[in-house]
Amino acid sequence: MTILAVQQLSKSFTFYHSPLARLKARLFNRPTGQHYQALMNISFTLAAGESVGILGKNGAGKSTLLKLITGILLPDTGSIHHEGRITGLLELGTGFDGNLTGRENIRVNGLLLGMSEAELAGQTAAIIAFAELGDYIDHPVRTYSSGMVMRLGFAIAIHANPRCFIVDEALAVGDARFQQKCIAHIKAYQAQGGTLLFVSHDLNTVKMLCNRALVLDKGKLLYDGEPQQAAVHYYRLMAQADGASEVSALGAQQVRIESVQFYDKTEPLTHLTPQQSCQLCFDIQAELTAELTLGFMIKDRFGQEVFGTNSYLMGETLSFVQGKRYQVCFAMTCMLGPGEYTLSASLHKGSAHTEGCQHWLDHALSFQVLAWENYPYVGFAIQPIHALTLSHRSAT
Repeated sequence: MTILAVQQLSKSFTFYHSPLARLKARLFNRPTGQHYQALMNISFTLAAGESVGILGKNGAGKSTLLKLITGILLPDTGSIHHEGRITGLLELGTGFDGNLTGRENIRVNGLLLGMSEAELAGQTAAIIAFAELGDYIDHPVRTYSSGMVMRLGFAIAIHANPRCFIVDEALAVGDARFQQKCIAHIKAYQAQGGTLLFVSHDLNTVKMLCNRALVLDKGKLLYDGEPQQAAVHYYRLMAQADGASEVSALGAQQVRIESVQFYDKTEPLTHLTPQQSCQLCFDIQAELTAELTLGFMIKDRFGQEVFGTNSYLMGETLSFVQGKRYQVCFAMTCMLGPGEYTLSASLHKGSAHTEGCQHWLDHALSFQVLAWENYPYVGFAIQPIHALTLSHRSAT
């Protein structure tokens, strides 16, 4: 069953230098403002029980799309059809009256979402308990911190019994414990057949929660499919974020990574074991004289980022000379749990691969970490336990 159908959706805005310029444009019917096309011919469907992530750089049109879907904005062209109630947590404070208390805003916001008086009566206690605001629930919302506003907004939206739940970056606000609580509640909602539309720059969370992802770029739908491949498209967009049009999706490649390999001293390794000392080595060809950063990211078999670092963060400067070959090695100890992993690598300026990307190489290396028979454990990483003791303590 289709819960949401978006067809040929477009939305544009006109920006004016001043209120007077806007007034003159209206009075004399002379558009003098700056035209901005936020979305262009976006089409996709969302089936019941499906969880879809939306990725894209800032300004790609993600928030505009969600505001159109929730009815905050109206489209220029195209159509949006949905079955059942859609609720969401968009910009913090949307739908709240700062002069009303949290309890009063629950009723007002709930009614705006389409809840009946009977539903509100049955859900108010659960909303208050989930938000964990204590006595602040009877204080004006204008006195709340951003984290408290997020708690209240999330609690109302998720308890409104939506057919489709929308979250736009709001989980980035608040403490880690409450974020985990929200994620657990979203998973329970999904397990009951709920439909999710989730916008975030946190690719791990998108991969964890979503079975499909869309990638937007400059108002256009660039990719619609599997989350791991969506992440690849997103990384390639970020590699071009410095705006250099001559740089390809994988970087300029004037200094490029030619191979990546784990070594035990001088011998290449076919696999790793926990707590094994090794070297991660990159063979690099330079066709440009430059000071660059070399970094890598290790992901598990689900595409979740496990560990990453780079030479800039380590305080090291790497200088390359045109026409020469280099090998750069990170001496390390494997602290990963047993499993299959991939490694991505990048050469760039500064601290992140979004600046002056020379070479970005996804899935540069696949490797396996074997189980250690002498130290059974589960999880992403090994935490050495040196002793286990049992001692008697007298009652006080």
